[in-house]
Amino acid sequence: MIVRTRPNLLTLLFTLRGSILPRVAPKLAGIVAVSCAVVWAEARWPAVFPMTAGVTPFTLVGLALSIFLSFRNNACYERWWEARKLWGSLIGEVRNLARALPALLPDADAAPQLRRLSGFAHGLRARLRGLDEAAAIDGRVPGSDRTGPNPTDSVLAAITRDLAAAVRAGRLTDIQFGILESRIEALSAVHTACERIANTPLPFAYTLLVYRTAWLYCLLLPVGLTGSLGWATPVVVALVGYTFFGLDALGDELEEPFGTEPNDLPLDAMVRAVDRIVHHALGEPMPDALTPDGYWLR
Repeated sequence: MIVRTRPNLLTLLFTLRGSILPRVAPKLAGIVAVSCAVVWAEARWPAVFPMTAGVTPFTLVGLALSIFLSFRNNACYERWWEARKLWGSLIGEVRNLARALPALLPDADAAPQLRRLSGFAHGLRARLRGLDEAAAIDGRVPGSDRTGPNPTDSVLAAITRDLAAAVRAGRLTDIQFGILESRIEALSAVHTACERIANTPLPFAYTLLVYRTAWLYCLLLPVGLTGSLGWATPVVVALVGYTFFGLDALGDELEEPFGTEPNDLPLDAMVRAVDRIVHHALGEPMPDALTPDGYWLR
């Protein structure tokens, strides 16, 4: 995630970190080349591109395309924002448990559960990014369940199992168990919701429709503009293409909020926040919080 104050005008024009321009530059180069070819052809065979052709059809199509791009980007941003709220809830629930576990359990019983909270956060990040979640959990909680379909969920199951054993041993009351279990259920709900976002992309037909229409629009637009704009046509077409393809590419990034693109969520920083909470509750030195590297918070 890009974290920076709004730059001045000069810096704003030439900023690349966090910009979508490098991703769409090859497409812009292609449509500019086509525009130059159309302008050259118009200069050589002017009868083929009459001034009366006008831009009215392109105005109508461009308006419809803009509305649809706006709808798609709103849907993608909603996924990104929901994912951010879920990870905020995860951090909040870890804080709640980091206060409650040491207060309700002996230190020998509370410490393993606190370490499992850290393992849960590491495992969920790995699962959402397609990494080895069992290895990520083992780095924090040795001996995690690698055989089940969901090693991250097995961490929560182990916490519940140990809390139930504490109830049977008389070290925890039923009411206290219910309070702690409600927090575990909240973490499980966050886990499930994150998997829903990661495993349910926007309908492919949306992406296909926008992509096809944007390409057709930008490739045909020079035909409507060259008669009146001449060699200024490639500049105008490049600006229009940057807007349309940029919005499309930005929507692709926001649609997958758990990835590693500059505009994706800073899962590494949020997992480090969980580690700091756990280490503080254990009375251990806290690792440093992650800070942006070149305005990029990972």
